[in-house]
Amino acid sequence: MAQPLPFRGSVACGFLWALGNAAAPRSHGWNQRMYEWIKALHIMAVISWMAAMLYLPRLFVYHADAETGSVQSETFKVMERRLLKGICNPAMIVTWLAGIYLIYEGGWIRSGWLHGKLALVLLLSAFHGFIVRWWKAFAADKNVHSSRFFRMVNEIPALLMVGIVLLVVLKPF
Repeated sequence: MAQPLPFRGSVACGFLWALGNAAAPRSHGWNQRMYEWIKALHIMAVISWMAAMLYLPRLFVYHADAETGSVQSETFKVMERRLLKGICNPAMIVTWLAGIYLIYEGGWIRSGWLHGKLALVLLLSAFHGFIVRWWKAFAADKNVHSSRFFRMVNEIPALLMVGIVLLVVLKPF
């Protein structure tokens, strides 16, 4: 249900009203408040997911240099498992669920910037899958990658994050 335009006869006021409400969710009242809470949840989940996505490859850098079966290697296994299972996976799930809600309730599905963001988030999710694969290899003492490899791939989530943030904030198309 649309809000009535203030000063109905004024085109300028209607234009300003439309500009002010362009980024608001379709719903009003209680649903708008829920939208804001879900957006806050989405932001917190993204921060948690990104922290884990940036830290896990850094742990892999040091783990790759640790001798297989050493106390240090076993400590890295525990740290990596806890970070992946306790933070990274749940944060990714909450990010996706909250994001889908925001897309639907906000009416963003036809926005060009969103399509770009979703493409980058899909790439980030694929990178998450690679992290899981590398974690399993470390857990089974079957890692085949060097610490240099993990130093290089550690930059991928940061680059994806830059693109995602720029698309969300600037909404260039």
